[in-house]
Amino acid sequence: MYWLCENKAGKVVYQRLVADAAVDLESKLSGGRVILACRDLKRAQDAADDIRRKTSGTEGAGEVLTVHLDLSSLDSVRECAQTLLRTEKYINILINNAGVCLCPKGLTKDGFEMQFGVNHLGHFLFTNLLLPRIIRSAPARIIIVSSHIHVMRTYSTNRLHRTGVTTYALDPGPVATEALRHVDESMFHGAGLFFRMIRFGMLTPKQGAQTSIYCAVDETVSEQSGFYYRNCQKTTPSAAARDPVKAKTLWDVSVRLVGLGDWDPFTADDVPSESVENTKF
Repeated sequence: MYWLCENKAGKVVYQRLVADAAVDLESKLSGGRVILACRDLKRAQDAADDIRRKTSGTEGAGEVLTVHLDLSSLDSVRECAQTLLRTEKYINILINNAGVCLCPKGLTKDGFEMQFGVNHLGHFLFTNLLLPRIIRSAPARIIIVSSHIHVMRTYSTNRLHRTGVTTYALDPGPVATEALRHVDESMFHGAGLFFRMIRFGMLTPKQGAQTSIYCAVDETVSEQSGFYYRNCQKTTPSAAARDPVKAKTLWDVSVRLVGLGDWDPFTADDVPSESVENTKF
C-alpha cells in the first residue's frame, strides 16, 4: 500500500529525477549542486531551466547542471564517470533512478537485455567507477530507486561499513510516468488504455520522488544503511534481497559482465580521470 509522504529537509548530487522532483531536492540542498545525468540532453536542459526558474530568488539556491549519460551503453557510462571525476572534487549523494520498465524486447548497445542492462548493469558500472570518489567525500549516500533490483544492497553495504557511505534502496510506488508508454507492445494490445484509466490513482512524479529525497537528505536516516524504504519508511524487502549468497553471486556476475576485472572500488585509491579514460574495463 502506498500513501503520500513529505520529506524534511555544499552537496553534489547526481540523479535522474524529473524536473518537479529535482526542484524539491535542489531546495533541500542549500548551496549545493544538482547534476542531472540524462540520455536526452535537450530534455535534461529544459528540466534544468525549469528548476532554475522555480528556484530563482530562493535564498541559498544552489546550482543545477546537466551531463550526458546513456545507461544502455557502457562506453557512455565510462565517459560520464570520467567527466564527473574530472570536474567534481566531491560526490556526496548519488541517486540511481533509471526508469526503464515494460519496454519492448530489445538489447543494449553491449548486447544485454534492455531492462537488465540499463536498470542494473548501467547503474552498477556507474556507481563503481564513482565509488572511490564517493568514499573520499564521506559522509555520502548512495540511493537505488527500484521496486525489484535491490539484492546487492546486502553485499555492498557490508563492504562500505565504516567508510562513512550509507546506502538506501527504495520502492518509489506506482508512478505515472512515460515509462508506461510501451505497454501495448510489451504486455498486450489495450494495456495502454488500461493504465490510462487507472492513472488517476497513481502517484505523480513529484510524489513518487519523495522517498528518494527523504533517503538523500533527511538527517534521521543519516546513520542508517542497507535498508529498504517505501513511503519514507523502512520496510522489509523480498527474501531474495536478504540472501547474502545471491547478493555475492549477482555482484560477481555483474563485475564480469561490465568488465571491471580485479579492480576493487572499495579499496582502490580515488580514481584519477586518466585511469577511467585509458582503461577499457
